[in-house]
Amino acid sequence: MATDEFSDAIREFEHDGETYKMADLTVLEEQGLCDLEKLPVSIRVLLEAVLRNADGDMISAQDVKNAASWEPDVPDVEVPFQPSRVVLQDLTGVPAVVDLAALRSAADRADKDPSIVEPEVPCDLVIDHSVQVDYFGSEDAYEQNVELEYERNEERYRAIKWAEQAFEDFNVVPPGTGIVHQVNLEHLGKVVHAREEDGEQWLLPDTLVGTDSHTPMINGIGVVGWGVGGIEAEAALLGQPITMTLPEVVGVELTGELPEGATATDLVLHITEKLRQVGVVDKFVEFYGDGVSQLSVADRATISNMSPEHGCTISMFPVDDATLDYLELTGRDEDHIELVREYLEAQGLFGDHDPEFTETVEFDLGTVEPSLAGHKKPHARIPMGDLDEHFPTLLAEEGVIDSGAAESDGGLVAKEQPGLDEKIPVTLEDGTEVEIGHGSVLVSAITSCTNTSNPSVMVAAGLLARNALEQGLDVPDYVKTSLAPGSKVVTEYLKQADLLDDLEGLGYHVVGYGCTTCIGNAGPLAEPIEAAIDEHDLWTTSVLSGNRNFEARIHPKIRANYLASPPLVVAYGLAGKMDIDLENEPIGTNDDGEEIFLEDIWPDPQEVKETIHENVSAELFKDKYASVFEGDDRWEALDAPTGDVYEWDSESTYIREPPFFQDFPLEEPGVEDIADARCLLTLGDTVTTDHISPAGPFSEDLPAGQWLSERGVEPYEFNTYGSRRGNHEVMMRGTFANVRIENQLLDGKEGGYTIHHPTGEETTVFDASERYRDEETPLIVMAGEELGTGSSRDWAAKGTDLLGIRATIGKSYERIYRDNLLGMGVLPLQFAEGEGWEELGLDGTEYFDIKGLDDGLEPNAELTVVAEDDDGETTEFDVTAQVGTPAAVKYVENGGVLHLVLRRMLTE
Repeated sequence: MATDEFSDAIREFEHDGETYKMADLTVLEEQGLCDLEKLPVSIRVLLEAVLRNADGDMISAQDVKNAASWEPDVPDVEVPFQPSRVVLQDLTGVPAVVDLAALRSAADRADKDPSIVEPEVPCDLVIDHSVQVDYFGSEDAYEQNVELEYERNEERYRAIKWAEQAFEDFNVVPPGTGIVHQVNLEHLGKVVHAREEDGEQWLLPDTLVGTDSHTPMINGIGVVGWGVGGIEAEAALLGQPITMTLPEVVGVELTGELPEGATATDLVLHITEKLRQVGVVDKFVEFYGDGVSQLSVADRATISNMSPEHGCTISMFPVDDATLDYLELTGRDEDHIELVREYLEAQGLFGDHDPEFTETVEFDLGTVEPSLAGHKKPHARIPMGDLDEHFPTLLAEEGVIDSGAAESDGGLVAKEQPGLDEKIPVTLEDGTEVEIGHGSVLVSAITSCTNTSNPSVMVAAGLLARNALEQGLDVPDYVKTSLAPGSKVVTEYLKQADLLDDLEGLGYHVVGYGCTTCIGNAGPLAEPIEAAIDEHDLWTTSVLSGNRNFEARIHPKIRANYLASPPLVVAYGLAGKMDIDLENEPIGTNDDGEEIFLEDIWPDPQEVKETIHENVSAELFKDKYASVFEGDDRWEALDAPTGDVYEWDSESTYIREPPFFQDFPLEEPGVEDIADARCLLTLGDTVTTDHISPAGPFSEDLPAGQWLSERGVEPYEFNTYGSRRGNHEVMMRGTFANVRIENQLLDGKEGGYTIHHPTGEETTVFDASERYRDEETPLIVMAGEELGTGSSRDWAAKGTDLLGIRATIGKSYERIYRDNLLGMGVLPLQFAEGEGWEELGLDGTEYFDIKGLDDGLEPNAELTVVAEDDDGETTEFDVTAQVGTPAAVKYVENGGVLHLVLRRMLTE
């Protein structure tokens, strides 16, 4: 570690009789390379990682100097970052396991020792994304859902158990334990590692990347970490540095304090709105100022969790005394906590700092008011008091309640739709009579690590439920209620406070320990309710304490989805509708017909604090996390393959060897101009990774369902796209197949359809891609702003690649999707400022040539696109390759980053 030029930076550190080595940042200051006090904390942590890992080979002395050169006007240099660990969740973790297994198979076929494919940094995989809310509102809902989870996912879980025995330092947190980011925050995160490297004891900051976009939640305890695609995470696991341009750092000064009645959820929705306005894409954000001390560490983690919604890479808080208190509260070892303090103080990383920033933003905590976000964007904040006006306005804009408007945003023609106040009678399966209409809340879910990690809002939800029961309120029968804590600690402190009974009294029984509704695993609605939605084109709603509310994510038949704090989730569940002003309208009536208002049941802030103080303890955390890697009897009884090489089953519909490394050439393919390409889809703005690679359920009439049906899989066994990510056959058929995606090549039709050219025939995206493949026609996709925003789904890029798409052209990209495309060797191209496919007069029916690649690809290369229509008229325009570093160029030239890594392994 450390090149000769910086060998003096490796120094010894004494703690409690132990001698450690560390990469001392103060040496760089002594050499005049930086002024540590002026560097943002996150940049100092990056700098330490570059310095410690500088070996003169993959990381050079110049890389150290580049990292140390940070200043507010950030130099245009790149830095290679090697995280200290990697965190996976199972929807992205299973594809990672499949890829690692495929790499071992490729090595084995090349007569190499398959164990050359071995993670070089520790990895934790948390199984949390698969449990679905099939059962709810009953004491046995949890057991029934877990039983179904194992039935559906047994083959996937066997593959995960194989990886646990096949790879060193590959740890698995089994199902039914918690949500990855909450487990990471409460247990896995160390802040500082004491680790043996090559027989020597080292101290180093805890840093990570994770295959989930909300990995930055760990920034709440001062750990630098962010979300990446599975492809990039796999490369990091295999020792490939993550090469990035030195980021701009935006400082957010927090002032004031939260007003009474405002929650951490309200705060994060305000900050998300603010940072979206500022524009922080590809930037680091650090919080500082007097307001930081007003926030609990759980509040900080709530803010950090929504970094992808802010648009930034990380949302960093300092490590201070409050952080150490949180480590103690969550059961971390006392000696380790003291080691954290001493090491960070020695590195100048502890406590308050006053560094320089690229830009500063002020935010007054006192301006926060109760809020929600919706109806399909997490950064579209709505003050709670405006909901009664927001929803009718939304329906009018969509043409739903205006008989003169023929089309809604979703292309639905309003046929005999009811008015806003009209209700449709529905008889449920058990004979219960209910009435639903536009705005009815059909899903009310306390879910997601964003909020379930925060005792203040969870206790508030429980107290609100208690108060509601005392006032004689109840949740309407048409509302699907659920409680999915992010760890078992939550259930335990709610039990100890006697609040779990109150939540269950309103139907909020524990349904599982996983992401559930937030990831799209809300489960089915009652069939009569779904039938009524279809028959009357109802715009029904969901409310959840999550971080994502994109179209068709929560449930394909629910058109409007709202993010809110846990107590407000319960409140809107009680109200049963979203078009209500809870500040002034009654939430319901009691048995005596008396009107009850939200203020009548809102919990007293002091009672919330006292309840937390009395019931949340270090003993709870120690007890619940003592067996975090063990699992229940189901996990123990699960047989799994053994050995270094995975035994692929050609009949499997869950786990199949992907085609990426089969018939693998040792020579890199390079790049060349693209000629006579066709446009597979022409898309608008804010096409999310949910649109590109949906995670939820699918039907038998779609290509993925047809493929499974042809192999004898019944529709009730389809599970979800997310659960099938170990099978490329399903996933490539599900790419661009979201039921709400709109391809502008079609006339307002939703779903995964397109026009095949030159025949003009309408078909599915997958079937068209296969025809183009047979015709040896390369493909492109054109889009607007924010292409690929949302979750860090590697299959959004893998599927794009397998469909034969050589390049995408958009106005702007979300960072993770762009990097995933590069990781698969697909070129993300960007229109010139002020231009787009519509502005250029294109419609996607043209032939496309992309020129400027024959002489090789350079970072941020300017390329030329020539579009020719059927009349021979041409449109020429410039695009910029969103390939920001020489390392990214190598990825594209090799057909992807894992292809590059495998070539190196097979040729060295």
